[in-house]
Amino acid sequence: MTATLTRRAFGGLALVLAAPALRAQPAWPTRPVRIVVAYAPGGGTDITTRAFAEQLTQRFGQTFVVENRPGANGVVGTEAVARAPADGYTLLAVTSTHVMNRQMVSPLPFDPAADFTPIGLMARYPLVLMLNVDAPFKDLPGMIAYARTHPGELAQATSDAQSSYTANRFAQAAGLQLTEVPYRGSGAYLGDLTGGHLKLAWGSPATAMGLLPGGKIRIIAVSSPQRSATLPEVPTLREAGVPEVEFDGWFGLFGPAKLPEPITQQLNTALAEISATPAMQARLRSLAVDPAPMDLRALAATLVREEQVWAEAARAGLLPKP
Repeated sequence: MTATLTRRAFGGLALVLAAPALRAQPAWPTRPVRIVVAYAPGGGTDITTRAFAEQLTQRFGQTFVVENRPGANGVVGTEAVARAPADGYTLLAVTSTHVMNRQMVSPLPFDPAADFTPIGLMARYPLVLMLNVDAPFKDLPGMIAYARTHPGELAQATSDAQSSYTANRFAQAAGLQLTEVPYRGSGAYLGDLTGGHLKLAWGSPATAMGLLPGGKIRIIAVSSPQRSATLPEVPTLREAGVPEVEFDGWFGLFGPAKLPEPITQQLNTALAEISATPAMQARLRSLAVDPAPMDLRALAATLVREEQVWAEAARAGLLPKP
């Protein structure tokens, strides 16, 4: 799909918002709402979605039920929602991999833009660069200096498409010879990292926070444009001298294509208002993610921009091959 077509697909939402309602919409919801999480139970998307589902249940007076449908990098659960009725009773919770999948999965049985209605973001998260505490450097400048004088010696662990992209983009931008070691999930590399067999690993803040109390790792950078509220003392890659590399992941809520605008707007407003409560902000901090309220027009523009970013990353060979 060209960038123009993608822009039309995501940007079409703005046209819907501008049109007046032509007829009265039926009351919604009048029965339980199913949120399909396209990943396994217990992960960041699942836990964050369940936190919001509790609050949505209280707000709307109907149960928001979370159903896990993992498989194929989120494709299995996502396809199920693409084929569901656009009546507001089947929603989808995914990460930013939803947009990346166009470049990594072939054939992809749905269109990430045209087959879905963006509703809102629940939270954002950076990736973090973790360092074994016994490494011969203590921060990112020291690590870069060491890698330049020891080319090819350092390996960096990754566990998914997001960390693979960030690791490869970082090595490219910093002009370093770093060997990527892909693992099947962050849990698979933790023993190697804490045991000193690995010096570096990219992962989520939630993964890193669980390791900090043991004193085996140090977090030396975050990939987001701004510092994370969860890790305010950790510099961004930009601050640490690698401004070309940014990754800011998200957990988002989508519906099938042509979800009625009143339902979309109700949910978008609800996510923003729930995110603003002190209780939810504290809950998100405990999950090592940051609140991410965003109105529908801004969300549509964000998704168009990310389509372009991942297409360029694929052309540059920075994403896993489909």
